[in-house]
Amino acid sequence: MHMDSGEHKKLVARLKRVEGQLTGVRRMIEDNGDCVDILLQLQAVRGALARVGQLVLRNHVETCVADALNGDDEDEQVARIDDLMDVFARYAGVASR
Repeated sequence: MHMDSGEHKKLVARLKRVEGQLTGVRRMIEDNGDCVDILLQLQAVRGALARVGQLVLRNHVETCVADALNGDDEDEQVARIDDLMDVFARYAGVASR
């Protein structure tokens, strides 16, 4: 992953918060917590993970994909575009090529 140290630290911090949220959900389930509260916390975890995914995808486009498109290796350009299309399809819940 090509990411400056500041962005890297932010992602790690976000993931640590998600871990904490998930631990809280596990405790709620272990303690037979309220179903609605558990569902709301699970949605918060999903949202936080989606945001991490968006940040990683943005970084990928701004670094790996941009480098390939600016380079002279046509095979690498096609490969990066194919990879990106696969990622978009998976995020959208659509089967890849």
